[in-house]
Amino acid sequence: MNADTTAPHVVVAGGGITGLAAAHRLALAGHRVTLLEADGRLGGKLLAGEVAGAPVDLGAESLLARRPEAVALARAVGLGDRLQAPATTTASVWSRGDLVPMPKGHVMGVPGDARAVEGLLSEEGVRRIAADPDLPPTVIGDDVAIGAYVAARMGPEVVDRLVEPLLGGVYAGDAHRISMRAAVPALFEAARAHPTLTDAVRAVQRAGAAVPADAAGAATGLGGSVFAGVEGGVGTLPGAVAGAVRAAGGEIVPNTPVTALRRTGATGWQVVAGDRVLTADAVLLATPAGPAAALLAEHAPAAASGLGAIEYASMALVTLAFRRADVSLPAGSGFLVPPVDGRTIKASTFSSQKWRWVADAAPDLFVLRTSVGRHGEEEQLRREDADLVDASLEDLAAAVGLAARPVATVVTRWAGGLPQYPVGHLARVARVREAVAALPGLRIAGAAYDGVGIPACIASAHRAADEIAGALTGGTPGRADEIIATSETAPPGAGHSS
Repeated sequence: MNADTTAPHVVVAGGGITGLAAAHRLALAGHRVTLLEADGRLGGKLLAGEVAGAPVDLGAESLLARRPEAVALARAVGLGDRLQAPATTTASVWSRGDLVPMPKGHVMGVPGDARAVEGLLSEEGVRRIAADPDLPPTVIGDDVAIGAYVAARMGPEVVDRLVEPLLGGVYAGDAHRISMRAAVPALFEAARAHPTLTDAVRAVQRAGAAVPADAAGAATGLGGSVFAGVEGGVGTLPGAVAGAVRAAGGEIVPNTPVTALRRTGATGWQVVAGDRVLTADAVLLATPAGPAAALLAEHAPAAASGLGAIEYASMALVTLAFRRADVSLPAGSGFLVPPVDGRTIKASTFSSQKWRWVADAAPDLFVLRTSVGRHGEEEQLRREDADLVDASLEDLAAAVGLAARPVATVVTRWAGGLPQYPVGHLARVARVREAVAALPGLRIAGAAYDGVGIPACIASAHRAADEIAGALTGGTPGRADEIIATSETAPPGAGHSS
C-alpha cells in the first residue's frame, strides 16, 4: 500500500515496541508515517536469537495476557496462531539455600493471609504478617514506597523474601524505592480505602477474581492464562509489526538517530536525523527518557528536566543450552532469588519446561536462562561473558544441583534496560506530559511513563498516537479506532507475519 502523499506526516522517533506500535496505529489510520531508529535493529528490549541452533528470546520472553494490548497487536500482525500459554507456571523461590514453592494468595508478593507464606518465612515472619489486622490504620498520602509500607505493616522479612524477588525483579530495582502507586496501583488504592494491608490485598484479589478471562486471551485459546508467549519468541513481534507498518505505507529507517527538533510555524516540525531533515506535521518520541530529554531541552525545558531525572537499571541475561540427557531439574518454570541472600543471579527460567515451542524446536537440548544485575549493580555488566556464565553455573549448582556443562551460551547485556519508578514517579510523569502538551504536534510514549511491561508500552503508544491523530483530524480520531478494532479482531493468522 502506498501512503497518501496528502495525508498528515508523522515522524516517530524510536523503533522499540512502543514506536512500532505507534507507527502501526497511525499508519492504519491513514497517516504518512516515518519511523526513525538509532540502532540497526528494531525491537528494543525484544530480541529473538538462538543458542546451539535453538530459537530463544534473548530479551523479554512473555506478554501479560490479562491486558489486551499486546495479545491484540500480535493478532493484528498475523501472530495469533503462534501465541502460546506457558506449559507450566509453577515457580519457586530459592531462599536460604532451599527451593520453596512460590506462595499463592498474594499481590506482587504481598500476602492476604499469613498462612500463605508458611515454609518461605520464619515463624516470626509469619506471626508479623498475622499481626497486621491488629495494627492501627496507616494513613497513606499521595504515594509511598511499597517496601517501606509493607515492612511497616507486615515486617521486613516478607519484603526481603517475596516482594523484592517479585516486584523488585520486574523493575530490576529496590522495593524500598519503588512507588506503590505507580507499580501496583490497584493495591495502592485499596490500601487507602481499607484499614489494614491484609484487607487491601483481599479486596484486590476479590476484584481480580470477579473479572473473567479477557476476550483477547480467550479468542486465541489462551483461556485465563496470565501470560502468553509467541512461538519463535516474543522477539519476533517487532518484525511482524514493522512488516504491517510497511504494508500500510509507512517508512522505517534504521541506523538513523534523531539529533534535533525544530519548530516550523505554529504546529509543524523539522526532524533532523543524520543528513536528513524531515518536515512533519507531528512528532512522537518513543525513545528512552534520556534521548527524549535531549530533544526537548530547547522546546520544553521543564519536561527535559523531569525526564533527565529518571533513572534506569541495567541487567544481563545468560542463556545456556545443555544436552537434555545431562539435565534433571525440578518441575516448574524456574525460580526467583531474594537479593538479601547475596547470590549473583536474581532469577532463572527453565525455558524448555516453560515454553512448548522451545522444547519442540530443540528436543535434544535443555535451554534455561538466568538474570544478573539490578539498579545500582551496574558493575555486573562489566564482567566478562565467561565470568557471568561461571557465576550462573555456580548458583545453579547450589540451587538445583545442576552439574552439567553447557554446550553453548549467550550473554545479552541490557544497559539502561528498565526505567525506575520511585515514589513520586506518576506526579513527575504528569508534570512532564503537561509541559509536552503545550507543544502542538508532539507527544511522548514508552516504558518510562506508564509501565515497563509490553502491554503497558503498547497502551502508551496508542494513547500518544490517538492524541496526535485527534489533533491532526480536528479532534476526531475515530477512523484510527475503527480500523484498528477491525484488524485486532481478525481471525488468527490474518494480517502480516514476520
